[in-house]
Amino acid sequence: MIGILLRMAMVALGLYIATTIVPGVVIDNVKTLVLAALVLAIVNAVVRPIVVVLTLPLTIVTLGLFIFVVNALMFWGVGSVLPGFHVAGFVPALLGSIVVGLTSFIGNAFIGRHGRVERYQRQQD
Repeated sequence: MIGILLRMAMVALGLYIATTIVPGVVIDNVKTLVLAALVLAIVNAVVRPIVVVLTLPLTIVTLGLFIFVVNALMFWGVGSVLPGFHVAGFVPALLGSIVVGLTSFIGNAFIGRHGRVERYQRQQD
């Protein structure tokens, strides 16, 4: 349970960073930020795998670059459904999804498999 909350916090942090550095991505308030993180997490867990499987031939032809388009469409879709979360177009959605993805990737590197923050210790021989 704590792992899910930590990962959602990483998505929320990524959304906050995206609103500060990507023009065209706007979140009205903190409540909307938390709700957007929750909805984006649900969309990425449920809808995205189905879309990835359906677009697998196109992803293979483009050597995996079409995944960026899928991520941007998921980001843009959440922005169009959730009031208070505004995405101005495809390019801001693409840049915003890259920012959120990088933030989540870096944050998840510190969150272990069991949802705890891992402390890296040198192993002594």
